[in-house]
Amino acid sequence: MSEEMNDQMQVRRQKLQELIDLGIDPFGHRFDRSSTSSELKEQWDQFSKEELHEKEDESHVSIAGRLMTKRGKGKAGFAHIQDLKGQIQIYVRKDQVGDDQFNIWKMADLGDIIGVEGVMFKTNTGEISVKAKSFT
Repeated sequence: MSEEMNDQMQVRRQKLQELIDLGIDPFGHRFDRSSTSSELKEQWDQFSKEELHEKEDESHVSIAGRLMTKRGKGKAGFAHIQDLKGQIQIYVRKDQVGDDQFNIWKMADLGDIIGVEGVMFKTNTGEISVKAKSFT
């Protein structure tokens, strides 16, 4: 068990150093959010996928929370973040956030606190989500 923990700590310390080498403060800074996860769901869940697409210019949001799940490979991924009011799904695409921010996304671990700015949309399964335009 201690050997496994040592391996995990080594990986985390390596990622910490990579962030520092990129000039990023790994312990973050203040992130101003516009809403909580429950407020976003309450405000935007009433709209269909098509209506949300039409309202994209009106649906700019910023949210922060702890990374609870993360999935996807290649140039895109989904995750759930949790704040004090609940969880919401985020969607991160390399062509939307850029190479630098996408590399940070790839390094993010479960439990990390992240901030996302983006627009609201619904997935094909109908889950209300934030499509990231920037990721910290």
